[in-house]
Amino acid sequence: MVVFDKPKSLLDVSMHYCPGCTHGIVHRLVAEAIDELGIEGRTVGIAPVGCSVMAYNYFACDMIEAAHGRAPAVATGVKRSNPDGLVVFTYQGDGDLASIGMAETVHAAARNENITIIFINNAIYGMTGGQMAPTSLPGQVTQTSPYGRDVKACGFPVRVSEMLATLDGPEYITRVAVNNVKNVKEAGKAIKKAFQNQIDGKGFSLVEVISSCPTNWGMTPQKALQWIDEKMIPYYPLGVYKDRSAESKEDK
Repeated sequence: MVVFDKPKSLLDVSMHYCPGCTHGIVHRLVAEAIDELGIEGRTVGIAPVGCSVMAYNYFACDMIEAAHGRAPAVATGVKRSNPDGLVVFTYQGDGDLASIGMAETVHAAARNENITIIFINNAIYGMTGGQMAPTSLPGQVTQTSPYGRDVKACGFPVRVSEMLATLDGPEYITRVAVNNVKNVKEAGKAIKKAFQNQIDGKGFSLVEVISSCPTNWGMTPQKALQWIDEKMIPYYPLGVYKDRSAESKEDK
């Protein structure tokens, strides 16, 4: 009986991510969803600038490179060009999605574009050296906030899931984490559901994944996972923020 196997949608290559980085876990969850739904041959992934800039080296499906922050716009064009034949997802970090790409994110959600967004929130800019991101916590030390994020000068972090859930357009908005086995399993279910929503033509789904960045946080991988529990999840509570299918069932 096979109890473990590498997803076919994940290529058998070494990844460039730092030790302890949880991007690899999320990549596997995305690949597992693609495999389980049998959509590899018609899936197109959009990889923008950021730590995931080379995601095209890791997924076995077709991939497109997008300019920084523009993945939802590219995904919109790809999906609209073949709405019934393609399954389109973006894989974006917080600096990409919640900063330079915020407009693309909000308006794709408002239009309920039938795409799937995987949003990695590790509260920092990763690839460019550890600068403060829109999601960096109050008081968090980064390369550009060496004394901690001062909300009087820099404002408060952006809670993307809560914000998008206020829009009428989106079908499904949820926040998960990948810092322990239980949370990884729940994240896998959420990602699969987000893809299924697109296959069913329901519209915009975003899965926010609370992730670690040991290198730029200046922590060991173990301490980084603990920091998610102690600091990140209290500020970014896990859970479903919008699910129109569930809301419809409750109304009935």
